[in-house]
Amino acid sequence: MKALIALEDGAIFEGESFTGAGETSGEIVFNTGMSGYQEVLTDPSYTGQIVTMTYPLIGNYGVNEEDNESDRIQVEAFIVKEYNAIPCNYRATGSLADFLKKENILGIEGVDTRALTRHIRVAGALRGIISTKDLDPDSLVAKAKASPGLVGRDLVKEVTCKEPYGWTIKGPVAGNNFSSCDPGKHKIVCFDLGLKYNQLRLLAERDCAVQVVPATTSAEEVMAMNPDGIFLSNGPGDPAGVEGVIETIRALLPEKPVFGICLGHQILGLAYGGTTYKLKFGHRGANQPVKDLLTGKVEVTSQNHGFCVDLDSLPADEVELTHVNLNDNSLEGMRHKKFNAFSVQHHPENAPGPHDSIYLFDRFIETMDE
Repeated sequence: MKALIALEDGAIFEGESFTGAGETSGEIVFNTGMSGYQEVLTDPSYTGQIVTMTYPLIGNYGVNEEDNESDRIQVEAFIVKEYNAIPCNYRATGSLADFLKKENILGIEGVDTRALTRHIRVAGALRGIISTKDLDPDSLVAKAKASPGLVGRDLVKEVTCKEPYGWTIKGPVAGNNFSSCDPGKHKIVCFDLGLKYNQLRLLAERDCAVQVVPATTSAEEVMAMNPDGIFLSNGPGDPAGVEGVIETIRALLPEKPVFGICLGHQILGLAYGGTTYKLKFGHRGANQPVKDLLTGKVEVTSQNHGFCVDLDSLPADEVELTHVNLNDNSLEGMRHKKFNAFSVQHHPENAPGPHDSIYLFDRFIETMDE
């Protein structure tokens, strides 16, 4: 089934749907990972975005229930060069096409993803639309221009949990104030800004009782639970558009150790008094080099973000740079000199990706042991 991809700047790309008819819009971005497409699809950080995979063959190992990073597919649509309809892997319980069809997500193949990626690298991440129903380029470009972008939007409210839950060996279980989670030495309150399940798994593996709360939870409600630490998850969109969370975290900083990842890192930057800006085309993939300035080691990291904290906007006497991106020298990690708080822009929980940065979860445990 023929499909057209139209970008807001007038660029048109052709492909074919392998999931049926449909039409959807979003910011079109690219991911440079060679694998991990199921984790990408279920990562809430991709809400509002259409993902293009740069690796040319996708779908070869199918999908399974264990590799989901949330309770549903989060991307608006999925673009690949070539779709493999016959998965071959002992863990596979279904095909990528069936996985997408189940949730009415468009999957498009036969696209010149190299040309599309190059266009995004030159022009920047753009609003776009995919359709099998409307094949008029002018009409689609107009729709792309009229679609909402990411700047200023609060996408966290669309992905955060509606009710608190605890993390168990079997997964999430409804409950508040650590009533339903597996027990552990340290009690962690996790703000769900659009979290990935593997973050909770890694905390639980480190003898932590993990209580997940909605992003709208107040500082008073958190302190009433008497946690040993606060964890700020990843999430989608523009951190400056997120309502209420910044003030909540600012109030919690003097009270408990805080560890933030991705959007959680950006929220901390804003809570410190800094600002954020939109990257030209973002960092998305499982192969991004980052240097830990505290140890001098270079890590290969998993990343997914389109916004960044402006280092120059942070108070230099209060915030220390700890990690830097070796591709563009953007800020990848920081820690506060007064408060017990640190964060990174990349994803140390991997899923998908390398395990180079997993030590950061151990570092978080150490801050609570001090």
